[in-house]
Amino acid sequence: MEVKQTSFLKVHFQQYIVYIFLAVILLLAELYSPTYLQLSHMMGVMRLASFMGIAAIGQTIAILSGGIDLSIQYTISFSYILAAHYMNNSDGNILKAALACLILAVLVGLINGTGVCVLKIPAFIMTLGIGTVIRGAYMIWTKGTPKGYTAPLIKTIANSSVGPVPYIVIVWVILAAIATIVLKFTPFGRKVYAVGSGETAARFSGINTKAVLFSVYLLSALFACICGFLLIGYTGESYLDAGAKYDTAVIGAVIIGGTSISGGKGGYLGSAAGSLIMVVFTDFLQIVRMSEGLRQVGQGLLILLLIVTYARERKVRL
Repeated sequence: MEVKQTSFLKVHFQQYIVYIFLAVILLLAELYSPTYLQLSHMMGVMRLASFMGIAAIGQTIAILSGGIDLSIQYTISFSYILAAHYMNNSDGNILKAALACLILAVLVGLINGTGVCVLKIPAFIMTLGIGTVIRGAYMIWTKGTPKGYTAPLIKTIANSSVGPVPYIVIVWVILAAIATIVLKFTPFGRKVYAVGSGETAARFSGINTKAVLFSVYLLSALFACICGFLLIGYTGESYLDAGAKYDTAVIGAVIIGGTSISGGKGGYLGSAAGSLIMVVFTDFLQIVRMSEGLRQVGQGLLILLLIVTYARERKVRL
């Protein structure tokens, strides 16, 4: 009986690693700063994690499919600039700004999908190249000085709360619930996992892998644009490279959350916890007054530590 219980714990330990790490980091932060876990502060942390969590939805789907999207940070930046430009401090322009961001998402998704599915360019290279093109495009368009302000309604969603809970956190929870349901309980979700586990096998089993991968990169670009669209509400005013901090951080959140970098294993709930870990860990390092350089080192070491832990646990299960 004891042997069976030990085996059960070993088999299921991996899926709980991310939550254990989150609890440990929160405990350390509370020990160092006794007010850290106060509701008001934690809601502020959740607000910051919401933007990363929304972007991580698309990256999770991309990595689950066996690919990766390195254009996300640039798509966030461009949608952020577009939203600010077209809103221009008016609620009446929100639909216009949303349409511009939607068009950007479709263009980026279709281009990435074409490169990966039709031209057979590795996702890493294709999305990195397109990301560089996107950055060049918004640098040319803005001449290096983007202009514009968020609409009052979007500012309210990003910064205000209903009771203690920020509206943006509610938006994140809704999107997270939809993403989780789609990935776990729909044919599309099962196809994403199948393609990630083996594209050739999935194709021979009757799955239209090209359609799946096109959808994956469209969704990745869409969630990046949603992130940028809402992020302008948080900052209020447009500036260049707003998505820069979401480059490795979003990938780190997905990997920390237990999604296999080779695809086919994982899920969004882990990525949501990974987003919280990245934000809480960075926040904690700021509290202890660590320099930006050391914070970057710390984030990298945290990601490596969790990857090593996952790898060791997989060997134990084998």
